[in-house]
Amino acid sequence: MSPDTAPTPPAFPEAIAARIREGAFLLVDKPRGPSSHQVTAWARDLLGVPSAGHAGTLDPNVSGLLWVGVGPALKLLPLLLEFPKRYVGLVRFHGVASPGDVDRILAEFRGPIYQTPPVRSAVRRERRIRTIHRLEKLEAHGPELLLDIVGDSGTYVRTLAVDLGEALGVDGHLEELRRTGLGPFTEERAVTLARLADAVHEARGGDAGPLLALLRPIDEVWREFPIIVVKDSAARSIAHGADLAAGGIVSMARPFAKGRGVVLVTRSGELLALGHALFDRDEIARHKHGWVIDAERVFLDPGSFPPVEGPAVPAPSP
Repeated sequence: MSPDTAPTPPAFPEAIAARIREGAFLLVDKPRGPSSHQVTAWARDLLGVPSAGHAGTLDPNVSGLLWVGVGPALKLLPLLLEFPKRYVGLVRFHGVASPGDVDRILAEFRGPIYQTPPVRSAVRRERRIRTIHRLEKLEAHGPELLLDIVGDSGTYVRTLAVDLGEALGVDGHLEELRRTGLGPFTEERAVTLARLADAVHEARGGDAGPLLALLRPIDEVWREFPIIVVKDSAARSIAHGADLAAGGIVSMARPFAKGRGVVLVTRSGELLALGHALFDRDEIARHKHGWVIDAERVFLDPGSFPPVEGPAVPAPSP
């Protein structure tokens, strides 16, 4: 059968189609072997959507949690980059270090550290600071060390393994790696591509429940960030491309620092746009005028806001 005569798969139930239109994401358990791009493309094709994107690239030989977004969820990618990531990594040292020395070095590497991206990295190789929030020994057998690691987005665990070996004077490398968490999302909630394919088949057969449970709504992401409620007039301006001025704020939840990603919502609780704070929260609260949030990635259609009615213009005299 040629592609032109191949039957068109049945449409999804409306509940699935609506979730995708609103923006949804999957927590995929990426296997070792394929690239993150390949896994994302497979998810895209299974769902029959024109595009999909992922947050936090995993090397082909790394497994674990991969966030895949479809529809408007793609606009959330900048927020995902602010989440710390959690891994379980197996480090193999090239010599034997004493347990006491290992414990001491692990303690030294907790907190801010300098890292240089590896040679094969896609980013510019410049030294940068990343914070290691957690670095705990799970198991140790001879030259092998199993670690529980939580680091800032952009932390290179392979580089960390090499640096640990150098600090111990025995050298070392990363043998295996699995991502177990991304911000509030954990591997327990991840789904294999086989399970996704089964859920898609069930949905096309009329049972929307399994796939709807896998397609998570985007508010599970943006509600993790500082939320700023804006006035109706400010919402209209932001939808048309403006930034947010101090006078347009109704309320601000949670403290945040300058440069932090924030979420702008309407009075009715609709997601309006993402933005970055030009000042910290306390300083914004003291502002009366001027721009305070650099708004970007607008979610609401400008056409959803009614035009502002101006004063009536009298008809010209005959």
